Amino acid sequence: MSLIVGEILNLIYLGKIVNTHGINGELRIISDFKYKDEVFKINNSIYIENNKYIITSYRHHKIYDMVKLKNVDGIENAQKLKGLDVYINRVDLNFNGYLNEDLIGLEVYDKDKYKGKVVDILKTNKDDLLVISGVKKHMVPNIEEFVKKIDLENHKIYIEYIRGLDNED
Repeated sequence: MSLIVGEILNLIYLGKIVNTHGINGELRIISDFKYKDEVFKINNSIYIENNKYIITSYRHHKIYDMVKLKNVDGIENAQKLKGLDVYINRVDLNFNGYLNEDLIGLEVYDKDKYKGKVVDILKTNKDDLLVISGVKKHMVPNIEEFVKKIDLENHKIYIEYIRGLDNED
């Protein structure tokens, strides 16, 4: 563990430590983070209460991500972390794609017609839903059928309007 001093953090939520496992300090984390397979790797850093920890082991067990951290030895130290949220620093992410967090605040257009801004993303068992606030609040599944282009550089999303999708005529 190391205290973050002078380091600029852009933290992204990964999940929550829900319990410990065994007596050696292993942590049970619940996470539905889209790219967790890229994050929970040996020698990667995660953050808990703005403290940086290095992952020394990882395995998947049932619905849990089981993580052992450097300098968290024994059940006593691990229990101090129970119930806390786990984050990753955005600059530590190395993947191709975008995060749901990147879409919040983007303007949504159907061709050239402004529909609103993405204000939230709802996770479902199947597909994520973009919550768009415009004339009315509506949801659009984040799939190719509806979302035609995501332009992060220009802060815009282009959708294909389907009658009845947003209750606007």
